Amino acid sequence: MRPTLVAVLTMALAGPAMTQAQSATVRAGAAKVDVTPDDGALPASYEGILDRLHSRAIVIEDGISTAALISVDAGAVPDAIWQEVARRLESELDIPSDNVLLTATHTHSAPRQDIGPYTDKIVESVRLARERSVPARIGYGTGVSYVNVNRNLIDPKTRRWWEGPNYDGPSDKTVAVIRFESVAGEPIAVYYNYAMHAVVAGQLDLVSGDAPGATSNYIEQSFDDGIVALWSSGAAGDQNPLYFQQAYDLREIRIEDYAARGIDISNAMPPGGQGLNKQNPTVIKLMNQQKQMILSIGQFLGEEVLHVMRRMDRLEPSVRIDGRHKIVSCPGRERTNTGRAGFPGEYRDAGLVEIRLGLLRLGDIMIGAANAEVFNPIAQRLKRESPYARTLLATLTNGMARSGYIPHDAGFAMYTFEVLSSRLQPGCAESAIVDGVLDLMAETAP
Repeated sequence: MRPTLVAVLTMALAGPAMTQAQSATVRAGAAKVDVTPDDGALPASYEGILDRLHSRAIVIEDGISTAALISVDAGAVPDAIWQEVARRLESELDIPSDNVLLTATHTHSAPRQDIGPYTDKIVESVRLARERSVPARIGYGTGVSYVNVNRNLIDPKTRRWWEGPNYDGPSDKTVAVIRFESVAGEPIAVYYNYAMHAVVAGQLDLVSGDAPGATSNYIEQSFDDGIVALWSSGAAGDQNPLYFQQAYDLREIRIEDYAARGIDISNAMPPGGQGLNKQNPTVIKLMNQQKQMILSIGQFLGEEVLHVMRRMDRLEPSVRIDGRHKIVSCPGRERTNTGRAGFPGEYRDAGLVEIRLGLLRLGDIMIGAANAEVFNPIAQRLKRESPYARTLLATLTNGMARSGYIPHDAGFAMYTFEVLSSRLQPGCAESAIVDGVLDLMAETAP
């Protein structure tokens, strides 16, 4: 059937407009807002503030769509906060929720905060970023950093699974870097993705952004604070900082302190802020070393991000933005016995566990997302199977699944604390995440 004259004229008029919109120069802006609680509002388990917490945001526009990348110094982003932020960004700033990725840096040294004022600050970081948007270019590159390590090993003494640096375990050293700069070449922001738990400061009982905060601060200081640097949590469910031994030394001191009181916590998580005599010279030394280690990791990882940024020679002035979210479900379980690691878990069947997936496409850059702590081999598989070379996975993004850790299929054979505490039955989540994100890629506009 031949098109009518009206249809031909409509297509002729719409065609140039669509082409112009799709090829319009990208705009980008960035901002950060302090979200550190007041000293007087800290929970009793916190003794003060080591360094400040922030919400960092990048807003990108392509002439048709607008997207927001947000990184918050927090252990996790509860569903209620994610939903409220997404609702407000859509209603107040016209940013579709499908185009929002809100990621927690997963610092273990940030207290939970009330939804109202906290949400206001996160939204404000996005609002400021949008107000500062200018015509921009986007580049992508990767580097490597060896400051992370697989954290599950067979203890040489007990011959059971335990926590420690496993140099031979699966561990992706890739640092993925997305650079945003003005068309004049002035830096705007950088979004970097790395797989490592932010746990170095966890025994200090002080508020801290830990290694993600130190890395972002280092990058920003390198540009005289003319840039905003966003940490994106890679698949770090089984990844720790390489040099985390001081925390194990402190753990042993805490175990001995509890044993003297007749309490055995050798196969349990020692309570935070308890069981450490902070007048003990050894404890003081170990804690000071951890404070130094946070800055050391931040410098080393930050330097690799800077190295990747310097080598970028392909920055695009126009990309198409497209975002998608979806929910996948897997069979759940409830554990019926106790013990942190080293022994088989016992379980009963439970209901389905939902996992929220996402994808933000910036041209041929694919930022996949999952709202949980994902084991590293799952992200490695996603990158292998992705038809796009520029693929990464941001975890702890857009809420928090009730799954607990998400091991890869083979990981369920290990009696580690992450596997034992997972609320998922084996054999579903790995493929559900990989196939789910790949499906979202197929759905987005080229």
